[in-house]
Amino acid sequence: MKHVWTGLGACTLAALLAVGIGDAEARRRSADGPPPGMNESGEVIDSGAVEMGHGEKVTGINGYEGEITGKPAPNSKFTRLKIGMSMKQVRDLIGEPTDEGAYITGKAFIPFYFGGDRHRYELAYKGQGRLIFAGKGMSTGGNLIWIIHNKNDSGYRE
Repeated sequence: MKHVWTGLGACTLAALLAVGIGDAEARRRSADGPPPGMNESGEVIDSGAVEMGHGEKVTGINGYEGEITGKPAPNSKFTRLKIGMSMKQVRDLIGEPTDEGAYITGKAFIPFYFGGDRHRYELAYKGQGRLIFAGKGMSTGGNLIWIIHNKNDSGYRE
């Protein structure tokens, strides 16, 4: 009996292969030295190059899961933040960023996907690092999912 790959079967196989390749890539990078955008001491040296998955995974307020990457600058405002805070709470607590902007994620291209994290909103603070928010609409920003500590951050999303 002949086996015929359907479009769905081929897509499933491609997805499984992509996940396996991604895991292998992550293992290779960790064996070769520090993760992208970080040094051997675990400090973020390039906020734009750092990748999620290399920091401390935490559960914040209202059960939000997120990550904290890098080491805070002395007297950092970021130490007062909690994963899961809304963008309004963050701005009220630590002030306005030096720069900010939004971008879409790969989930935006998944047909019939109506969940969160289709876009992310980023706030950059000079001498502090970056804050990444996900969920809700592009204009509201969503909730804090990633804190990137970088004492040498320029404050601009280049």
